Amino acid sequence: MRRGLPSAREREAVPARARPVPVNIPGARPEPLRAIRRRVALALGLLLFVALVAYADRGDYRDSAGGEVGFLDCLYYATVSVTTTGYGDITPITTEARLATTLLVTPARVLFLVLLLSTTIEVLTERTREQIRRRRWRARTRDHFVICGFGVKGKSAVRVLLRRGVPRERILVIDNTRQAVEEANAAGLVAILGSAASTAVLEEAAAARAQAIVVAPERDDTAVLITLTARQIAPKSVTVVAAAREEENALLLRQSGADSVITSSEAAGRLLGLATEAPRLVRVLEDLLSTGEGLDISERAVRQEEVGSRSKLPPDELIVAVVRDQELLRFDDPRAQALQSGDRLVYLHAGDR
Repeated sequence: MRRGLPSAREREAVPARARPVPVNIPGARPEPLRAIRRRVALALGLLLFVALVAYADRGDYRDSAGGEVGFLDCLYYATVSVTTTGYGDITPITTEARLATTLLVTPARVLFLVLLLSTTIEVLTERTREQIRRRRWRARTRDHFVICGFGVKGKSAVRVLLRRGVPRERILVIDNTRQAVEEANAAGLVAILGSAASTAVLEEAAAARAQAIVVAPERDDTAVLITLTARQIAPKSVTVVAAAREEENALLLRQSGADSVITSSEAAGRLLGLATEAPRLVRVLEDLLSTGEGLDISERAVRQEEVGSRSKLPPDELIVAVVRDQELLRFDDPRAQALQSGDRLVYLHAGDR
Protein backbone atom coordinates (compact mmCIF):
# COMPACT_ATOMS: atom_id res chain seq x y z
CA MET A 1 0.00 0.00 0.00
CA ARG A 2 1.32 3.41 -0.88
CA ARG A 3 1.38 5.55 2.21
CA GLY A 4 3.13 8.74 1.16
CA LEU A 5 4.14 11.58 3.45
CA PRO A 6 1.70 12.87 6.08
CA SER A 7 -0.18 15.97 5.04
CA ALA A 8 -0.34 19.23 6.97
CA ARG A 9 -3.83 18.28 8.18
CA GLU A 10 -2.53 14.97 9.57
CA ARG A 11 0.44 16.60 11.29
CA GLU A 12 -2.01 18.82 13.17
CA ALA A 13 -4.38 15.95 13.81
CA VAL A 14 -5.54 14.53 17.11
CA PRO A 15 -3.75 11.17 17.75
CA ALA A 16 -5.82 8.10 16.96
CA ARG A 17 -5.51 6.87 20.56
CA ALA A 18 -6.55 10.18 22.06
CA ARG A 19 -9.74 10.31 24.05
CA PRO A 20 -12.54 11.34 21.68
CA VAL A 21 -14.05 14.77 22.06
CA PRO A 22 -17.84 14.71 22.61
CA VAL A 23 -20.27 15.39 19.80
CA ASN A 24 -20.24 19.03 18.70
CA ILE A 25 -23.81 20.02 17.89
CA PRO A 26 -24.16 23.21 15.83
CA GLY A 27 -26.22 26.09 17.14
CA ALA A 28 -25.90 29.39 18.90
CA ARG A 29 -24.03 28.89 22.15
CA PRO A 30 -22.42 31.49 24.37
CA GLU A 31 -18.66 31.87 24.52
CA PRO A 32 -17.78 31.24 28.19
CA LEU A 33 -14.33 32.81 28.07
CA ARG A 34 -15.65 36.02 26.55
CA ALA A 35 -18.44 36.22 29.16
CA ILE A 36 -15.99 35.60 31.99
CA ARG A 37 -13.56 38.22 30.66
CA ARG A 38 -16.38 40.74 30.43
CA ARG A 39 -17.48 40.06 33.99
CA VAL A 40 -13.96 40.15 35.38
CA ALA A 41 -13.48 43.54 33.72
CA LEU A 42 -16.75 44.75 35.25
CA ALA A 43 -15.72 43.47 38.70
CA LEU A 44 -12.37 45.25 38.44
CA GLY A 45 -14.24 48.38 37.38
CA LEU A 46 -16.38 48.13 40.52
CA LEU A 47 -13.26 47.82 42.67
CA LEU A 48 -11.75 50.87 41.04
CA PHE A 49 -15.01 52.80 41.44
CA VAL A 50 -15.16 52.08 45.20
CA ALA A 51 -11.48 52.95 45.58
CA LEU A 52 -12.01 56.30 43.84
CA VAL A 53 -15.05 57.07 46.01
CA ALA A 54 -12.98 56.42 49.14
CA TYR A 55 -9.97 58.33 47.82
CA ALA A 56 -12.07 61.38 46.92
CA ASP A 57 -13.21 61.55 50.55
CA ARG A 58 -10.04 60.08 52.11
CA GLY A 59 -9.97 62.69 54.88
CA ASP A 60 -13.13 61.16 56.34
CA TYR A 61 -11.57 57.69 56.67
CA ARG A 62 -9.41 56.43 59.51
CA ASP A 63 -6.57 53.92 59.33
CA SER A 64 -6.28 51.94 62.56
CA ALA A 65 -2.55 51.65 61.94
CA GLY A 66 -2.20 55.43 61.94
CA GLY A 67 -1.09 57.74 59.18
CA GLU A 68 -2.90 59.22 56.22
CA VAL A 69 -5.13 57.15 53.97
CA GLY A 70 -3.54 56.99 50.49
CA PHE A 71 -4.74 55.55 47.19
CA LEU A 72 -3.36 52.08 47.93
CA ASP A 73 -5.18 52.17 51.25
CA CYS A 74 -8.38 53.11 49.41
CA LEU A 75 -7.85 50.26 46.93
CA TYR A 76 -7.33 47.88 49.84
CA TYR A 77 -10.47 49.20 51.50
CA ALA A 78 -12.41 48.67 48.25
CA THR A 79 -11.15 45.09 47.97
CA VAL A 80 -12.12 44.03 51.49
CA SER A 81 -15.43 45.90 51.24
CA VAL A 82 -16.82 44.48 47.98
CA THR A 83 -15.72 40.95 48.91
CA THR A 84 -17.46 41.40 52.29
CA THR A 85 -14.25 40.52 54.12
CA GLY A 86 -14.35 43.73 56.21
CA TYR A 87 -11.31 43.69 58.48
CA GLY A 88 -12.31 47.10 59.88
CA ASP A 89 -8.80 48.56 59.83
CA ILE A 90 -9.91 51.33 57.44
CA THR A 91 -13.33 52.74 58.30
CA PRO A 92 -15.45 55.82 57.54
CA ILE A 93 -15.61 58.11 60.55
CA THR A 94 -17.87 60.95 59.32
CA THR A 95 -21.54 60.99 58.45
CA GLU A 96 -20.79 61.96 54.84
CA ALA A 97 -18.37 59.03 54.37
CA ARG A 98 -20.81 56.58 55.90
CA LEU A 99 -23.57 57.90 53.63
CA ALA A 100 -21.32 57.40 50.59
CA THR A 101 -20.59 53.87 51.76
CA THR A 102 -24.32 53.17 52.12
CA LEU A 103 -25.38 54.65 48.77
CA LEU A 104 -22.40 53.75 46.57
CA VAL A 105 -20.20 51.07 48.12
CA THR A 106 -22.99 48.75 49.30
CA PRO A 107 -24.68 48.52 45.83
CA ALA A 108 -21.25 47.89 44.32
CA ARG A 109 -20.68 45.11 46.87
CA VAL A 110 -24.02 43.48 46.00
CA LEU A 111 -23.36 43.75 42.26
CA PHE A 112 -19.91 42.21 42.73
CA LEU A 113 -21.42 39.18 44.45
CA VAL A 114 -24.10 38.89 41.77
CA LEU A 115 -21.38 38.81 39.12
CA LEU A 116 -19.57 35.97 40.86
CA LEU A 117 -22.72 33.92 41.39
CA SER A 118 -24.13 34.49 37.91
CA THR A 119 -20.87 33.41 36.26
CA THR A 120 -20.84 30.15 38.23
CA ILE A 121 -24.53 29.48 37.52
CA GLU A 122 -24.12 30.21 33.81
CA VAL A 123 -21.19 27.80 33.45
CA LEU A 124 -23.07 25.02 35.26
CA THR A 125 -26.25 25.69 33.28
CA GLU A 126 -24.43 25.64 29.94
CA ARG A 127 -22.74 22.35 30.77
CA THR A 128 -26.06 20.80 31.77
CA ARG A 129 -27.77 22.14 28.66
CA GLU A 130 -25.00 20.76 26.43
CA GLN A 131 -25.23 17.33 28.07
CA ILE A 132 -29.00 17.28 27.57
CA ARG A 133 -28.61 18.23 23.89
CA ARG A 134 -26.09 15.40 23.37
CA ARG A 135 -28.26 12.82 25.10
CA ARG A 136 -31.27 13.91 23.06
CA TRP A 137 -29.19 13.73 19.85
CA ARG A 138 -27.98 10.20 20.62
CA ALA A 139 -31.47 9.01 21.50
CA ARG A 140 -33.11 10.15 18.27
CA THR A 141 -30.24 9.71 15.79
CA ARG A 142 -30.60 6.81 13.38
CA ASP A 143 -30.53 6.29 9.62
CA HIS A 144 -28.05 9.16 9.38
CA PHE A 145 -24.94 9.58 7.23
CA VAL A 146 -21.48 9.48 8.82
CA ILE A 147 -18.81 11.32 6.82
CA CYS A 148 -15.30 10.24 7.88
CA GLY A 149 -13.05 13.07 6.73
CA PHE A 150 -14.12 16.61 5.90
CA GLY A 151 -11.60 17.33 3.17
CA VAL A 152 -12.34 17.84 -0.52
CA LYS A 153 -14.00 14.43 -0.93
CA GLY A 154 -15.96 14.61 2.30
CA LYS A 155 -17.28 18.11 1.57
CA SER A 156 -18.32 17.01 -1.93
CA ALA A 157 -20.19 14.03 -0.49
CA VAL A 158 -22.01 16.35 1.93
CA ARG A 159 -22.99 18.71 -0.92
CA VAL A 160 -24.46 15.82 -2.91
CA LEU A 161 -26.45 14.59 0.09
CA LEU A 162 -27.83 18.06 0.73
CA ARG A 163 -28.79 18.49 -2.93
CA ARG A 164 -30.61 15.19 -2.77
CA GLY A 165 -32.73 16.49 0.07
CA VAL A 166 -31.01 14.94 3.08
CA PRO A 167 -31.56 17.22 6.13
CA ARG A 168 -28.42 18.66 7.73
CA GLU A 169 -29.28 17.09 11.08
CA ARG A 170 -28.96 13.63 9.47
CA ILE A 171 -25.33 14.24 8.48
CA LEU A 172 -22.50 13.76 10.97
CA VAL A 173 -18.86 14.60 10.24
CA ILE A 174 -15.83 12.98 11.86
CA ASP A 175 -12.46 14.65 11.38
CA ASN A 176 -9.21 14.74 13.34
CA THR A 177 -8.55 18.45 12.89
CA ARG A 178 -10.27 21.14 14.90
CA GLN A 179 -10.54 23.46 11.89
CA ALA A 180 -12.56 20.90 9.92
CA VAL A 181 -14.91 20.32 12.87
CA GLU A 182 -15.46 24.06 13.21
CA GLU A 183 -16.17 24.32 9.45
CA ALA A 184 -18.70 21.50 9.70
CA ASN A 185 -20.41 23.17 12.68
CA ALA A 186 -20.47 26.47 10.78
CA ALA A 187 -22.24 24.64 7.94
CA GLY A 188 -24.91 23.43 10.38
CA LEU A 189 -23.58 19.86 10.67
CA VAL A 190 -23.01 17.77 13.78
CA ALA A 191 -19.31 16.92 14.10
CA ILE A 192 -16.87 14.93 16.22
CA LEU A 193 -13.19 15.76 16.69
CA GLY A 194 -11.25 12.50 16.65
CA SER A 195 -10.00 9.64 14.50
CA ALA A 196 -12.70 7.71 12.63
CA ALA A 197 -10.44 4.64 12.91
CA SER A 198 -11.23 4.59 16.64
CA THR A 199 -14.04 2.34 17.79
CA ALA A 200 -14.95 4.81 20.54
CA VAL A 201 -15.37 7.65 18.03
CA LEU A 202 -17.57 5.60 15.68
CA GLU A 203 -19.67 4.46 18.62
CA GLU A 204 -20.01 8.11 19.68
CA ALA A 205 -21.25 8.79 16.14
CA ALA A 206 -23.87 6.00 16.46
CA ALA A 207 -22.36 4.36 13.36
CA ALA A 208 -24.18 1.09 14.09
CA ARG A 209 -27.52 2.89 13.53
CA ALA A 210 -26.40 4.84 10.45
CA GLN A 211 -27.80 4.48 6.97
CA ALA A 212 -24.38 4.85 5.36
CA ILE A 213 -20.76 5.56 6.29
CA VAL A 214 -18.63 7.53 3.84
CA VAL A 215 -14.90 6.87 4.26
CA ALA A 216 -13.05 9.82 2.74
CA PRO A 217 -9.72 10.49 4.50
CA GLU A 218 -6.66 11.81 2.71
CA ARG A 219 -4.67 8.55 2.83
CA ASP A 220 -5.54 5.06 1.66
CA ASP A 221 -4.05 3.29 4.69
CA THR A 222 -6.25 5.42 6.95
CA ALA A 223 -9.25 4.55 4.77
CA VAL A 224 -8.57 0.83 5.22
CA LEU A 225 -8.37 1.19 9.02
CA ILE A 226 -11.59 3.21 9.13
CA THR A 227 -13.39 0.70 6.92
CA LEU A 228 -12.25 -2.25 9.08
CA THR A 229 -13.39 -0.48 12.24
CA ALA A 230 -16.70 0.59 10.72
CA ARG A 231 -17.49 -2.88 9.46
CA GLN A 232 -16.58 -4.33 12.86
CA ILE A 233 -19.23 -2.32 14.72
CA ALA A 234 -21.81 -1.70 11.97
CA PRO A 235 -24.19 -4.42 10.73
CA LYS A 236 -24.33 -5.43 7.09
CA SER A 237 -27.41 -3.27 6.64
CA VAL A 238 -25.20 -0.17 6.99
CA THR A 239 -23.71 0.79 3.62
CA VAL A 240 -19.98 1.57 3.73
CA VAL A 241 -18.52 3.46 0.77
CA ALA A 242 -14.85 4.40 0.59
CA ALA A 243 -12.57 6.53 -1.54
CA ALA A 244 -9.10 5.38 -2.64
CA ARG A 245 -6.35 7.34 -4.31
CA GLU A 246 -4.73 4.32 -5.96
CA GLU A 247 -6.43 1.46 -7.79
CA GLU A 248 -4.16 -1.08 -6.10
CA ASN A 249 -5.70 -0.17 -2.73
CA ALA A 250 -9.31 -0.54 -3.90
CA LEU A 251 -9.18 -4.33 -3.44
CA LEU A 252 -7.95 -3.91 0.14
CA LEU A 253 -10.89 -1.61 0.87
CA ARG A 254 -13.36 -4.11 -0.58
CA GLN A 255 -11.80 -6.91 1.45
CA SER A 256 -12.04 -4.68 4.52
CA GLY A 257 -15.80 -4.51 4.08
CA ALA A 258 -16.50 -1.55 1.80
CA ASP A 259 -19.65 -2.05 -0.29
CA SER A 260 -18.39 0.38 -2.92
CA VAL A 261 -14.96 1.91 -3.63
CA ILE A 262 -14.35 5.02 -5.69
CA THR A 263 -10.82 5.40 -7.03
CA SER A 264 -10.19 9.09 -7.48
CA SER A 265 -6.95 8.97 -9.49
CA GLU A 266 -8.18 6.20 -11.79
CA ALA A 267 -11.52 7.93 -12.36
CA ALA A 268 -9.77 11.21 -13.19
CA GLY A 269 -7.42 9.36 -15.54
CA ARG A 270 -10.31 7.71 -17.40
CA LEU A 271 -12.06 11.05 -17.82
CA LEU A 272 -8.85 12.62 -19.12
CA GLY A 273 -8.43 9.79 -21.63
CA LEU A 274 -12.04 10.08 -22.81
CA ALA A 275 -11.74 13.85 -23.11
CA THR A 276 -8.99 13.54 -25.69
CA GLU A 277 -11.27 11.68 -28.11
CA ALA A 278 -14.84 12.35 -26.94
CA PRO A 279 -15.07 15.63 -25.01
CA ARG A 280 -18.86 15.71 -25.33
CA LEU A 281 -19.09 12.32 -23.64
CA VAL A 282 -17.09 13.68 -20.71
CA ARG A 283 -19.46 16.64 -20.57
CA VAL A 284 -22.40 14.24 -20.23
CA LEU A 285 -20.63 12.30 -17.47
CA GLU A 286 -19.89 15.52 -15.60
CA ASP A 287 -23.54 16.48 -15.99
CA LEU A 288 -24.59 13.18 -14.40
CA LEU A 289 -22.25 13.81 -11.48
CA SER A 290 -23.77 17.28 -10.88
CA THR A 291 -26.88 16.66 -8.80
CA GLY A 292 -29.90 18.84 -9.52
CA GLU A 293 -28.71 20.11 -12.92
CA GLY A 294 -29.27 18.79 -16.43
CA LEU A 295 -29.39 14.99 -16.29
CA ASP A 296 -29.44 13.11 -12.99
CA ILE A 297 -29.02 9.43 -12.22
CA SER A 298 -31.07 8.09 -9.31
CA GLU A 299 -32.24 4.89 -7.67
CA ARG A 300 -35.65 3.99 -6.33
CA ALA A 301 -37.74 0.97 -5.42
CA VAL A 302 -40.20 -0.50 -7.90
CA ARG A 303 -43.75 0.53 -7.07
CA GLN A 304 -46.41 -2.13 -6.70
CA GLU A 305 -48.29 -0.97 -9.80
CA GLU A 306 -45.07 -1.24 -11.86
CA VAL A 307 -44.46 -4.93 -11.15
CA GLY A 308 -44.43 -6.83 -14.42
CA SER A 309 -43.69 -5.18 -17.75
CA ARG A 310 -41.36 -2.17 -17.95
CA SER A 311 -43.95 -0.48 -20.14
CA LYS A 312 -45.71 0.58 -16.93
CA LEU A 313 -42.79 2.86 -15.98
CA PRO A 314 -43.04 6.65 -16.38
CA PRO A 315 -41.89 7.73 -19.86
CA ASP A 316 -39.47 10.35 -18.46
CA GLU A 317 -37.39 7.70 -16.65
CA LEU A 318 -34.70 5.98 -18.72
CA ILE A 319 -33.81 2.68 -17.03
CA VAL A 320 -30.08 1.99 -16.84
CA ALA A 321 -30.08 -1.05 -14.56
CA VAL A 322 -32.19 -3.12 -12.18
CA VAL A 323 -30.89 -4.23 -8.79
CA ARG A 324 -32.38 -7.60 -7.78
CA ASP A 325 -31.21 -9.54 -4.70
CA GLN A 326 -28.01 -7.47 -4.56
CA GLU A 327 -27.26 -8.34 -8.20
CA LEU A 328 -26.95 -5.55 -10.78
CA LEU A 329 -28.81 -6.35 -14.01
CA ARG A 330 -27.99 -4.12 -16.97
CA PHE A 331 -30.81 -2.62 -19.03
CA ASP A 332 -30.22 -5.14 -21.85
CA ASP A 333 -30.33 -8.17 -19.53
CA PRO A 334 -33.43 -10.28 -20.38
CA ARG A 335 -34.09 -10.73 -16.66
CA ALA A 336 -34.45 -6.96 -16.27
CA GLN A 337 -37.38 -6.79 -18.71
CA ALA A 338 -39.94 -8.13 -16.21
CA LEU A 339 -39.84 -6.20 -12.95
CA GLN A 340 -40.40 -7.97 -9.65
CA SER A 341 -41.48 -6.78 -6.24
CA GLY A 342 -38.40 -5.72 -4.26
CA ASP A 343 -36.42 -4.61 -7.34
CA ARG A 344 -34.67 -1.27 -7.33
CA LEU A 345 -34.36 0.83 -10.47
CA VAL A 346 -31.30 2.85 -11.53
CA TYR A 347 -32.58 5.43 -13.99
CA LEU A 348 -31.80 8.72 -15.73
CA HIS A 349 -34.11 11.69 -15.43
CA ALA A 350 -34.15 15.47 -15.67
CA GLY A 351 -32.21 17.14 -12.88
CA ASP A 352 -35.00 19.50 -11.84
CA ARG A 353 -37.16 16.69 -10.45
